[in-house]
Amino acid sequence: MTKKKHKSGLFISFEGIDGAGKSTHISFVQNILEQRGIQVVSSREPGGTPLGEALRSLLLTEKMHLETEALLMFASRREHIAQVIQPALDAGSWVISDRFTDATFAYQGGGRKLNLNKLNVLEQWVHPHLQPDLTLLFDVPVDVARARLDATRTLDKFEQEKSDFFNDTRNEYLRRVAEFPQRFKVIDSTRSIAVIQQELADIIDVLCAKAANRPD
Repeated sequence: MTKKKHKSGLFISFEGIDGAGKSTHISFVQNILEQRGIQVVSSREPGGTPLGEALRSLLLTEKMHLETEALLMFASRREHIAQVIQPALDAGSWVISDRFTDATFAYQGGGRKLNLNKLNVLEQWVHPHLQPDLTLLFDVPVDVARARLDATRTLDKFEQEKSDFFNDTRNEYLRRVAEFPQRFKVIDSTRSIAVIQQELADIIDVLCAKAANRPD
């Protein structure tokens, strides 16, 4: 008898400007999935591998040319895909990533004004056939995000940027939502954690139902 091939896993990315609150909800979504018996691999960008984490340290602290910054983001991503994301998906696990390529469009494209065509070329080179099955964008006004950041931690290179940078970053995220509405869910992150998590639970319920009905 031929062994039945397992279904590949699904890929969920979490996005939002710094201070939007996305990181608060990653473990919640992971717990929901694991309670359903789903194997979950949780990771982050930049980072996710030893090389990626070394690049993360440079990217969050060192000044560099804008194109160098974008190239390093995609270098970290290429390693992340090869070493973590694709193997996990192929094994049938679900992957949760704290940021993916939408963040590069938002931060380096929207915030830093790198030509989006250059980012499109890099995206097509590094992962032409891989996109998240679901992207949760935690959206919040910039002034709210800034207040949260200032109250919680020492700021990295990106978090120290001015409000105009984050307004442009947020606008690029919303442009990506308009371009790819089929995979984005925009979460109003000004609400209470309990209300947000109820919405997340409902979204995950729908995603799990769709996954269960996929053909083998």
